[in-house]
Amino acid sequence: MANLFASVSGALMYFATLTEVPILQGLLGDGMGKGPALSLLLAGPALSLPNMLGIGGVMGVKKTATFCIIIVVLSTVAVMSYGWMAR
Repeated sequence: MANLFASVSGALMYFATLTEVPILQGLLGDGMGKGPALSLLLAGPALSLPNMLGIGGVMGVKKTATFCIIIVVLSTVAVMSYGWMAR
């Protein structure tokens, strides 16, 4: 659930180039797990709220929602499978 939450929150945040690194260093220092941090790093650059609004204006709401869901689900699954394989 933490990976999914990190994917969703990363998709809604806007990160300028390389600003996610110090933000994640702070979150990791405060006790965030490595899995959710990786999940946030995967979903964050692919999506942001301004990005979603721009894509929605061009492609339509249904295609944008599908794209956002795919990004969130795949980043969550990728981190979960990475954690499972690292055992």
